[in-house]
Amino acid sequence: MEVLLTYQDDSSNKFWKINQTGNAYVVTYGKVGTVGAIKTKTFESEEKCRKEIDKLISSKMKKGYVPADSSSIVLKDTTMTETLFWELIDKCKEKGDDAEEQMEWVIYQLSKRPVKDIIMFDFIFNTYYLKSYTSDLWAAAYIIMGGCSDDCFDYFRAFLLYLGKEPYETAIKDPESLLPYLKLIEEQDEMPQLEELLSVACEAYEEKTGQEYEEYQDVYDKLTNNQYIQSEIEFDWDEDDEEGLRKKFPLLWEAYGETPIEY
Repeated sequence: MEVLLTYQDDSSNKFWKINQTGNAYVVTYGKVGTVGAIKTKTFESEEKCRKEIDKLISSKMKKGYVPADSSSIVLKDTTMTETLFWELIDKCKEKGDDAEEQMEWVIYQLSKRPVKDIIMFDFIFNTYYLKSYTSDLWAAAYIIMGGCSDDCFDYFRAFLLYLGKEPYETAIKDPESLLPYLKLIEEQDEMPQLEELLSVACEAYEEKTGQEYEEYQDVYDKLTNNQYIQSEIEFDWDEDDEEGLRKKFPLLWEAYGETPIEY
């Protein structure tokens, strides 16, 4: 269920929207025409949640709020688009001498935006991140770094997104397209991994609200209804089959098969 109310007088023009999903609700509120702020709450049952919602609606209407005809007129959904997402990824490279400083810049930029924008940044990130969970990319990472655990592959995939949209999408189709970027990484004595990018949205939320990971994940789940389930990979390579890896990615093997990038 979803209810949208508005309130207007000589000095105010506000909205209040409540949405129930199962045994939890999300309240969005603020000035008409803005993204607004949010609050969430979870109950023991759907029935208890609905009773609380009815009380809140009654309280708001006693204060002068009235039902609104169209949320499209009242609510601004989010200003975080895929274009802006990639712009932030690209621009951060100009904002620090190393990845740590660049991620701090992204966190700061996100923390100044509405919570919905922070959530949407993470949602877009996760959407692309899921697409990079492939057998070919894991094989490439294994060759490049002389081995690649689950965590290592997570950080490697974050590094791919950090490169930007075009390099990321090209790498999914052809992992050997990463060679020029890997050479730069070597020159900087770095690894093709970026664990820090995985948590920038959560850290921005914490900086903005003072709430930590559990609260952030709860808000994320309620706003996106996203079930982040990683599919299983069917590997078409074997880590013990060096000849198979050589044939699979000959250019990567020539560059890193005998001398992988290591800390």
